Amino acid sequence: MELYDLSALALAAAIRDRQVGVAEAAGAFLDRIEKTDPAISAFITVDRADAMARAAAAQAAIDAGEATSPLAGVPVGVKDNISVRGLPTSCASKILEGYVPVFDATVTDRLTQAGLVVVGKLNMDEFAMGGSTETGVHGPTRNPWDTARVPGGSSGGSAAAVAAREIPLALGSDTGGSIRQPCAFCGATGLKPTYGAVSRYGLVAYASSLDQIGPIARSVDDCAALLAAISGPDARDSTCVVDAPFAFDQTPDEGLDGMTVGLPRNYFEGGIDGDVKKAVLAAAKQLEALGARVEEFVMPMMEYTVPAYYIIACAEASSNLSRFDGVKYGYRSPKAATLSELYLDTRSEGFGLEVKRRMMLGNFVLSSGYYDAYYKKALQARALIKDAYNALFKKYDLILSPVAPTTAYHLGENLDDPLKMYMGDIYTVPVNLAGLPAVAMPCGFDGQGLPVGFQLVGDTFAEPLLIRAGRAYQRVTAHHLKQPGREAE
Repeated sequence: MELYDLSALALAAAIRDRQVGVAEAAGAFLDRIEKTDPAISAFITVDRADAMARAAAAQAAIDAGEATSPLAGVPVGVKDNISVRGLPTSCASKILEGYVPVFDATVTDRLTQAGLVVVGKLNMDEFAMGGSTETGVHGPTRNPWDTARVPGGSSGGSAAAVAAREIPLALGSDTGGSIRQPCAFCGATGLKPTYGAVSRYGLVAYASSLDQIGPIARSVDDCAALLAAISGPDARDSTCVVDAPFAFDQTPDEGLDGMTVGLPRNYFEGGIDGDVKKAVLAAAKQLEALGARVEEFVMPMMEYTVPAYYIIACAEASSNLSRFDGVKYGYRSPKAATLSELYLDTRSEGFGLEVKRRMMLGNFVLSSGYYDAYYKKALQARALIKDAYNALFKKYDLILSPVAPTTAYHLGENLDDPLKMYMGDIYTVPVNLAGLPAVAMPCGFDGQGLPVGFQLVGDTFAEPLLIRAGRAYQRVTAHHLKQPGREAE
């Protein structure tokens, strides 16, 4: 068995038992990236010398007994909107061309303290705006299951790299489903934590009240271990309100007796693909077999979630991205002769079409005369959505739903129809609006052999319950063990 076939926890155990050295593990994955990534383009930046230096430091920390994390020594990839000192951070945008952070994001610092080895930065939609990892300046990432299809987005590089066995672990960010949807498309497992459970310091902001960093891996166990390493309070992020890092027992629970799972009936009507519906309902049956009680209900406010999300997200993006002006860092237009031309030319040349579209929409809904008609109403809808979830979690422990209405679509298929792409977020954006945690994992394949994913949603800070349910499901199924290029079920 090759090292890249091991789970993150199994690889860490081998390193801990001195069966494998950290440098050997890092070198094996760097070789794997060099071999497979030209066909997938999951990585934007890979610095072998930097990675091997980090591996040597991690080995020294392990040998000294300073790095005691269950993942110590394991290579990890980081989405390109998360700062890693000394490695370029472009957010897949021309406007951050040449920008190299002089500081680590809090999550990056915690990876280092835990003894993990950052080997590179992963591709994404520009500034995390997109659902296909096609909008970035570095070109699209391709789905390892079918390289003619998208990997999902915006954390498509992270999910594709994990699915292709280029890396055992990755960090992504989730603003409206950007961890969960690519995991569903690529057959990986991903966890969007509760808003405030993981520090956003060092994450380049898209929509500050929605963004959340989270783990992507092959299994719920690996995700749980990575979440434990990166979560916890941070004085540098006032919105990070969790009291302590999560701690997860590595011993799987025996069943789900006593757990009540809600199944939104109206999520399975309308435009959902038949194979997706079949696989997700089969996952619900499997949870029932494990002891859970599954009960159908009608999800309220469903027709308002996507409009409310895009109004709020674009409004926040228009504010957050105003800092990119060619003055302080990144790309600066060589044509500009005056300050006003510098702003106009730099932003016109530096931002891509999708980013411009969302900034324009954000400026519109915040403008005089439209603020009350759009932005204020979106905030009111958001409050009602949160209230609806509060009521639901008095009745159900978890909510089970599809992640996306379809499996991975072809490259370029939805680029000219942004509304169609936005509607693909219908099952994921309510979770971000309410600030809730959710875990996505594979539950089967469609008729073309493409992965199907489902998600479990919990109440605030219910990550331990999500991990328990996810572990129970993955203990009796093998969907998460399937690899691209090998026969699917």
